[in-house]
Amino acid sequence: MSTTERRSRIEALGAFLPAGRETNDELRAKVPNLGDADVRRITGIAERRVHDPDPAAGEDSFGMALAAARDCLAVSRHRAADLDVVISASITRVKDGSRFHFEPSFAGMLAKELGARPAISFDVSNACAGMMTGVWLLDRMIRSGAVRSGMVVSGEQATRVARTAARELRDSYDPQFASLSVGDSAAAVVLDESTDPADRIHYIELMTCAAYSHLCLGMPSDRSQGIGLYTDNKKMHDRERLKLWPRFHEDFLAKNGRRFEDEEFDHIIQHQVGTRFIEYANRTAEAEFAAPMPPSLQVVEQYGNTATTSHFLTLRDHLRRTRGAGATGTGTGPGSGPGAGPAREAAGAKYLLVPAASGLVTGALSATVTHAGA
Repeated sequence: MSTTERRSRIEALGAFLPAGRETNDELRAKVPNLGDADVRRITGIAERRVHDPDPAAGEDSFGMALAAARDCLAVSRHRAADLDVVISASITRVKDGSRFHFEPSFAGMLAKELGARPAISFDVSNACAGMMTGVWLLDRMIRSGAVRSGMVVSGEQATRVARTAARELRDSYDPQFASLSVGDSAAAVVLDESTDPADRIHYIELMTCAAYSHLCLGMPSDRSQGIGLYTDNKKMHDRERLKLWPRFHEDFLAKNGRRFEDEEFDHIIQHQVGTRFIEYANRTAEAEFAAPMPPSLQVVEQYGNTATTSHFLTLRDHLRRTRGAGATGTGTGPGSGPGAGPAREAAGAKYLLVPAASGLVTGALSATVTHAGA
């Protein structure tokens, strides 16, 4: 097979969700300055998963990432020792309870724990597009022939910013309000070489618009001890910002002589910011493409905004549900309920994953998923 013919596929998906749940009422009790703001109405989120702060629970970023990686390998045809590369994409690189790590790399430590010692290992950092960026890199490595298989993994203790917001939030217009929407999780995906057009990543393209990088910033708080997340929600989710993806995607397709409707996507997965954001993003895209959006998959109501893991957590949840594994995610749009489209799902459905990350990062991942373990 020549280099130009190589393609990658999603071979397996894994995840870890802490057992702890926090409802909006429980959250409200911790945020004295929230006033009468209705978190459910504003975000569509009913609850979020929250890690156990006890170091013995192993639910720091590293522990959750390791659990997701093991879950992924349990449904993969590859053993850890078979992996040529391990890429970690965590924003919150917390290990040993509360220590924030830069070196050694999370990927290197995970590879060692998993038994993937010969693998190339490195970390990437690209805000909530971290896992998507890792998949972009791994896809290119497979297509170039540099590697045959690899894993992208991320564990996020995102609710650390919610704890800071609970102490510092002044009102619902405070730039830390978005911190109340986050949830903790981990996800992992194995990619290897595709030999079937009905089971492959067709393309993954990303774009960074650095002019908007100031609209969402994570940094140490200057008011108390902790990490804060400061988001200008109005500008970040402005209609002009949301047009960046469909215009970028439309240009990419046009260069290849195609239109959006030619892609025949079965499902779309937006970044799981909130239900209102997802609906608005899809409506904006319909107007730009002059074409209807496919059924939109989401798990944000149950899990919150899980940062880097959101797309792959949603995809895994959907695959498990349509295969009868009893996952709890939800979909919106025609044919998106439990068990929807079983014949097409069995034969391989085509998914569009759209990142929306601080930076500002957008783009598109197109993949038909047929044999992926989940």
